[in-house]
Amino acid sequence: MIEIVNLHKSFYDNHVLRGVNLKVYDGETLVIIGKSGCGKSVLLKHIMGILKPDEGKVLVDGIDINHSESNLFEIRKRFGMVFQGAALFDSLTVAENVIIGLREHTRLSYKEMLDIAKEKLSLVGLEGTEHLKPAELSGGMKKRVGIARALAHDPEYILYDEPTTGLDPIMADRINKLMLDLKRRLKKTTIIVTHDMHSAFMVG
Repeated sequence: MIEIVNLHKSFYDNHVLRGVNLKVYDGETLVIIGKSGCGKSVLLKHIMGILKPDEGKVLVDGIDINHSESNLFEIRKRFGMVFQGAALFDSLTVAENVIIGLREHTRLSYKEMLDIAKEKLSLVGLEGTEHLKPAELSGGMKKRVGIARALAHDPEYILYDEPTTGLDPIMADRINKLMLDLKRRLKKTTIIVTHDMHSAFMVG
């Protein structure tokens, strides 16, 4: 479970988060809605321990991540993050993008990692794309690769930051349906940040 208690965060005179309180239970899907610049992504960064609050707590399964520096790395490994715009490395193949975290933080063989990449790409409907470069992909395909990368290490929690931004309505609907399908199949605790009301109602 993720619990946020009285969270405050300011950047100079801009008080972005003002006493945020919420609980996300295991297996639950939470959608955070708001206009651009209102602090949605800042909240995700606090949940991941990337930013530290001025006041308040972020608890992951009862552990205050801001007072557990020694455990923070292990806690982060329990999260998968789907970045806004997919954030793929242009010089790497699709498979290399998917397994980049595994290469850094596991001792798996390259073949084992490649098998995982193929499995996760199949899960998001991108079989046979392992050797392509991001420049050869459509916007929707890039989003799917980003999701596959987030799933590569079988995280307990999945965070989506504006997953449909920059997509046309048809492609956005496909990503929404994919998130719903993964929600049903994987039963992961999921937090989705969006300003797209149609997406929020569909996946929430």
